[in-house]
Amino acid sequence: MCAGVTRAKTGGMNGHDADGGEAAVFEEVVKRYGQVVALDRLGFRVERGEVVALLGPNGAGKSTAVDILLGLRAPDSGRVRVLGVPPARAVASGRVGGMLQRGGLPAGARVGEVLDLARALYPEARGREELLDLADLAGLTGRRVETLSGGQAQRLRFALALAGRPRLLFLDEPTVGLDVEVRRHFWAIVRAVAADGTGVLFTTHYLEEADANADRVLVLDRGRLLRQGTPSAVRAAASARVVRCTLAGATPDRLRRLPGVVDVVVHGDDVTIRSTDADRTVGALYALGSEVRDLLVTGAGLEDAFLVLTRGEAPVGEGDRR
Repeated sequence: MCAGVTRAKTGGMNGHDADGGEAAVFEEVVKRYGQVVALDRLGFRVERGEVVALLGPNGAGKSTAVDILLGLRAPDSGRVRVLGVPPARAVASGRVGGMLQRGGLPAGARVGEVLDLARALYPEARGREELLDLADLAGLTGRRVETLSGGQAQRLRFALALAGRPRLLFLDEPTVGLDVEVRRHFWAIVRAVAADGTGVLFTTHYLEEADANADRVLVLDRGRLLRQGTPSAVRAAASARVVRCTLAGATPDRLRRLPGVVDVVVHGDDVTIRSTDADRTVGALYALGSEVRDLLVTGAGLEDAFLVLTRGEAPVGEGDRR
C-alpha cells in the first residue's frame, strides 16, 4: 500500500476471507469532530468484484469515511467491517490496497527499489515485472522518484496499491495527471482487478469517469448518503434535465430565479440550465420576453444529477440498495 497506510507484513487470516462476498460494510456510522458531525449514520456496502464511486462536494465526509475504512480513524458509533473483520486488522493482513493523494514517495529512492520494498511487505506479492506492466512503468526502474512526472508518480502509486494482490482496493482521485491514453489503460486494469474478485472504491472529481467506470455510485453530502445506485439510476432519481438555448441579454441571476433551476452557465448568448422541472423552466424562459432560439432539452448526465442532489433540489434516498 502507499505511504501512510502500509502495515507490517503478516500472514493471512487462515487463507480464507470471512466476509461472505462483502469487501466493506458501513452500518449507522457516526463520526464527530467536536460539534461538527462528519458522518451522520452513514451506511453502505462494497461487494467483492464491484467498482464503486464515492462522490460528494468538499466537506461531504468522504475523507473521514475513507480514513475509517483504512483503519486510520475509529468511528464514534456504528459498525465497520472490511473483508469481514475490523478495518485495522484487514489492513494489517495485507489484503487492502490504497492509492492516496496525500501518500508520499521516499525521496532519493529509485522506482525499482520502491516497488521491491512494497513487495517485501506482503506474503503473496505480485512480481516486479507484473507491477511494471500493470502500471506502465517499464523502463523507469532506475529513475529516482523525485524526477518522475506527475503522471509517472501517480502510476507508481497505483503499482504500490496493487503490490499485495488486495481484495479491497481504494483509489483516491486516481487519474489526476494522467493523459487520455494512460487513463484508458488504467481503467482497463482496474476492471481486470475487479473481475478477479477485488472490491474497488474510488473517489473522483471527473464525474464522467464515474459514469463510465463505476458499477455503482454513492453520493454523500454533509455526512449522509443521499443516493446510491447504478450511474443511470442516480441520473434518473435526480429528475434532472439540461436546457440549452440562445438568449440575448441573459443574466445568471435572473435565470436562477426560474422554477426548477438548480444551476446556470451563461457564455455570451449561449445558456445552459440544469433543472428539476424542464417543462416549467422552459415555459418561464419564454415568458421572460426575450427571443429564445435553438432550444434543446436533454437528459442529465451524472454531473447534472450530482449537482441536483447535493443542492437539495431532489428527493433524498438510497435508490437501489444492495
